[in-house]
Amino acid sequence: MFADWPLLSLVIWTPIVGGVLVLLAGDRAPDGARRLALAVSLVTFLLSIPLWTGFDGSTWRMQFEEFVPWVTAYNINYHLGIDGLSMPLILLTTFVTVLVVIAGWEVIQYRVAQYMAAFLIMEGLMIGVFAALDAMLFYIFFEAMLIPMYLVIGVWGGPRRVYASIKFFLYTFLGSVFMLVSLIWMYAQSGSFEILDLHKLPLGMTAQILIFLSFLAAFAVKVPMWPVHTWLPDAHVEAPTGGSVILAAIMLKIGGYGFVRFSLPVTPDASAELAWLVVLMSLVAVVYIGFVALVQADMKKLIAYSSIAHMGFVTLAFFVPFYILRNTGDAAGSTLAIQGGMVQMISHGFISAALFLCVGVLYDRLHSREISTYGGVVNVMPVFAAFFVLFAMGNTGLPGTSGFVGEFMVILASIKANFWIAFLAATTLIVGAAYTLWLVKRVIFGAVRSQQVAGLSDLNGREFLILSLLAVMVLAIGLWPAPLIDVMEVSIDHLIEHMMVSKL
Repeated sequence: MFADWPLLSLVIWTPIVGGVLVLLAGDRAPDGARRLALAVSLVTFLLSIPLWTGFDGSTWRMQFEEFVPWVTAYNINYHLGIDGLSMPLILLTTFVTVLVVIAGWEVIQYRVAQYMAAFLIMEGLMIGVFAALDAMLFYIFFEAMLIPMYLVIGVWGGPRRVYASIKFFLYTFLGSVFMLVSLIWMYAQSGSFEILDLHKLPLGMTAQILIFLSFLAAFAVKVPMWPVHTWLPDAHVEAPTGGSVILAAIMLKIGGYGFVRFSLPVTPDASAELAWLVVLMSLVAVVYIGFVALVQADMKKLIAYSSIAHMGFVTLAFFVPFYILRNTGDAAGSTLAIQGGMVQMISHGFISAALFLCVGVLYDRLHSREISTYGGVVNVMPVFAAFFVLFAMGNTGLPGTSGFVGEFMVILASIKANFWIAFLAATTLIVGAAYTLWLVKRVIFGAVRSQQVAGLSDLNGREFLILSLLAVMVLAIGLWPAPLIDVMEVSIDHLIEHMMVSKL
């Protein structure tokens, strides 16, 4: 039924055009802007479902392809397509955006139309990143999505929003300038901006290392990896709840996606040579940033640092296969690692979104994110407390939740590479449990500490709906991850073939 539809263009441009319409509607009728934004986000989500139902998991080839010549003088094309690596991330984006629109329904009272429009336009641009098969088109989407997020933090953020928004923009923009230089250089060598052509481009070791480092600069900032992570806690603390949700659930994943789409297949020899650097940076994120999370007094900062630690697992998963291939030649172990990294990205998207929305629920009531403000919340908000504990357990990697699946796969694969890498990665099971359970203990359990907490009301229908949907996804992936793993398997096997073949 959908075979002849330009589905990817519809999924990209529906929210962008819808965002412009919401913007034009203005704040004369805020309720109308909200309803239009919700309708557009729901339509976009429904349009994305056939990408899953019509996806052929038996081939690595790009599907739902669209090709239109664009800037013919430089061979830049409007070329879209998806494989098993990009399709789940597109569905995550369309699903989470619906929740963000609902979450801001009553909370946002200032410039409602502009707020909703920013998220819709950002949704389309992020989907464009995942769907682009032309490197220049990828770069345009990659940079353009920064603008709506910059505005969301800068206009609807907290007291230090201007500082946080400028820091966010400068870090992420400057990192990607290096990537642009590499893309132009590779175009000069090949005459093409097609990403799949760049995968086949023969490159010497010096060129590969320079290109790899330029990609690392762009994607490490986006993940963010230690030591270029310092923009993220500031951005999270100052951003409104919706901004934090999109930042953690989707934007960080674009950095991870960049590694598997560009770094690994374009520069396989440099990736193997410098795998130690990325593994080291990843382990520092997992261990050191976990301890940094342990001392946070602000709930949002704690979850932000937790995100950096969990994304360290993702980057570890993408580069530990080089150790496995070098030590054992075990392609199956390499597949397991990258599958674990991809599952971790999807899982973290749901869990981090849920945790930031939970913090938003409390903040909407008491206008405080300080852990010391709360205590004994379970006594007055038992339904909320149940959801919060579930998502906290997912964050610690409890079996039965989505958080367990990816981490377990990565640790299992890491053992095949090196015992000490696996040992250090596994410390997240202890440190992650420590900071998450301590947060739960101080906020949720114990006696009611103040009259403010005693006066809290439990979840309303809107909040219950959002958290229920996220709880279903966290449990579904935790209990039955096979459908997600299956759609990625062939694409990951093809990626590993690229990684095993030297370009020298």
